Amino acid sequence: MDPAFNTIQTNPWNEIFKVVFFPDRIYHAQYLNATRSDRYRYNVQEVRSYFDINVIKGEVYLDGQFLSNFLRIEYRASRLVEQAREKRRFLKDQLIAWVKIMPDDMTKMAESRVKLHYCPWVDAFQVEIWETLEPPGNSFHDFQVLDQMGRDCPITRVRAFNPALQEIKSLRQLELAFRENDRDLPTGYAINDNDTVWDNGYLRSHQEPRTSSPSSPNNTILDQNYLINFQRGWYLQTPDIQPVRYRNAMMDSDNQELEDDNIIEMRWVVQRELGGSMIFFHEVTIPPGKVEGNHQHIGTEELYYITEGEGIAYLRVGDDPATDSFPTVERQVMGLGFRDFKELPVKPGSVIYTKSGGMHGIRNNGTIPLKFVAFLYHTV
Repeated sequence: MDPAFNTIQTNPWNEIFKVVFFPDRIYHAQYLNATRSDRYRYNVQEVRSYFDINVIKGEVYLDGQFLSNFLRIEYRASRLVEQAREKRRFLKDQLIAWVKIMPDDMTKMAESRVKLHYCPWVDAFQVEIWETLEPPGNSFHDFQVLDQMGRDCPITRVRAFNPALQEIKSLRQLELAFRENDRDLPTGYAINDNDTVWDNGYLRSHQEPRTSSPSSPNNTILDQNYLINFQRGWYLQTPDIQPVRYRNAMMDSDNQELEDDNIIEMRWVVQRELGGSMIFFHEVTIPPGKVEGNHQHIGTEELYYITEGEGIAYLRVGDDPATDSFPTVERQVMGLGFRDFKELPVKPGSVIYTKSGGMHGIRNNGTIPLKFVAFLYHTV
């Protein structure tokens, strides 16, 4: 982190914008493994997060000499705890990560499983993958760090990762998934692959316009992992992004509003590249007279911001008390039967925000396409 950041952060003129300059605790070196000894220093180059995951890449120095490039993975395991509990097991002190590293030079792409160890300093499972564990020249490791090194230890080496780690700045992306340990501790009995549980990004998928056929399964790409992206910025032109088309989106087969030409389009602008708890940002186009069916959100929040056209949005009665004065209509909810909704007129500048447990839908009752951008988030 640039030392000038401290001045920016503490300048009283920037108080209102501190949410922009929010300092992350991972920049504090005392939380990293080798700093148990004052002989080691880290140079953190990049940090990325997604929900329960932090990934850090950079350099390690020993007695002022460059020692190794490193990759650190931290995981707080809230999803995996739920999965293991269904098996009546606890995660205990260790678990396993599947890691796929993807540098600019894809010939150096590699994948491996590594052990993660619980660390009370960060309240997370963590591992540091170093390019080498050998000290430089005639130097030697401090015993406080040496006892952390080796296979399945908090500081480890994965031979297959070395070609990519040697050029740490060109390491652009990682894919990650997490599973419980291969042995139940402290009993020691083996947990085989057929019985284990995984946190693979909530069965994560993303959308690609591989065909113009509405609601084609070919447009859904099953990832089943988390993507960590070290790219720092994107410049995108939404009209250049081909839309994915959906017929009768969010509707059951017995919905009376089903029509063969009830087709909406979604331009998936940013998906897996996002960090934090955000899942996607996309632009939706609903032609005149068409509708996106009413549905309930569970474990997610969604925000619609209308940019073009006019229409009717539907919020379930009681979800927003401020809408009590608007007309009430009965609407079919995907998978849940009929519920009472408020009819809300929307136009450019209108916002529909739905929390987990809330229900919504939207219709274009105008003469031009209704367009809005949508943001979807995971919730805890």
